Amino acid sequence: MIGNLIIRADASTQIGTGHIMRCLALAQVWQDKGGCAIFVLANKSSGLENRLLSEGMQVLYLLVETGSHEDANQTLDFAQKFNAQWILVDGYQFGKEYQKSIKEFGLNLLFLDDYGHAEHYYADLVLNQNISACEDLYQNREAYTQLLLGREYVLLRQEFLQWRNWLRVINSKAHKILVTLGGSDPDNVTFKVMQSLQSLGDRDLEVIVIIGSSNPHYEELEHQVTESDLPISLQHNVSNMPELMAWADIAIAAGGSTNWELAFMGLPSIVITLAENQKEIADYLGNMGLAVSLGWHENISIIDLAEATCKLVSSDVLRKEMSELGQKLIDGLGSARVISEM
Repeated sequence: MIGNLIIRADASTQIGTGHIMRCLALAQVWQDKGGCAIFVLANKSSGLENRLLSEGMQVLYLLVETGSHEDANQTLDFAQKFNAQWILVDGYQFGKEYQKSIKEFGLNLLFLDDYGHAEHYYADLVLNQNISACEDLYQNREAYTQLLLGREYVLLRQEFLQWRNWLRVINSKAHKILVTLGGSDPDNVTFKVMQSLQSLGDRDLEVIVIIGSSNPHYEELEHQVTESDLPISLQHNVSNMPELMAWADIAIAAGGSTNWELAFMGLPSIVITLAENQKEIADYLGNMGLAVSLGWHENISIIDLAEATCKLVSSDVLRKEMSELGQKLIDGLGSARVISEM
């Protein structure tokens, strides 16, 4: 019997929803194996909570400072209450002491980490799903700590897996653009992207803009749509992301976990860095020819973005190369591999 799994992660306007969504991918496989997944969160979000509940997950909330000793104690209390043998922790606010508390209590710990942010690693398993992941990031770890590194362990939610081996048709010119800049986009970079697309003056384009559950700018973006000559559809807190990626010819996206979804779906993309922890991923994707990486959002002008979009829209050769590289890179079996290690 696989038992119960406690998942400690957070989402907010500042940190987005990526941590929760990739944990959901693992939780889905855990439940398929007969276990129960319980999410322990610090911040309430009705959109996220409804999504997790619709997946059959349980959702609980903490009332303490995130990443603190009290946070660890409350999480351990929940683990005891639900008789969980494994705790999954994902977030940059969780460091070495947090891990140590869980291990000293005698539970198994899976720790998701993107760039070696903790001073020491006490977890049983440390997962870094980024292409650039390497053992050097985790030299300060316990002898028992096992590393799960790289693209083989990319966590994709189940809705993507039915698209395995799907072949994308590359048109001579791209017409359909998907804009997805994370669950929150606190700096409203989506607005800049919409202005850029409007400036192209291309009446053949059709645009879908995904607005995440933690995005505070919905009304402003809605007003921008009414002012636009371009057919733009705003879609809020979507659950059919694979279908939208299949619909699109290109994407304009933030760096982060979405990049692996785009690669899996073979969707050529322009990547904008919205947070410091996205920089390395975006640079790597750009250097490998998997995406067009434009760099830090504040340094990108509307003209820069328009030029990059125009180039990708018009070049079927470039889009074909990106699409094929992406689908070779990500096979969609990462969650199953992680569960087998647990």
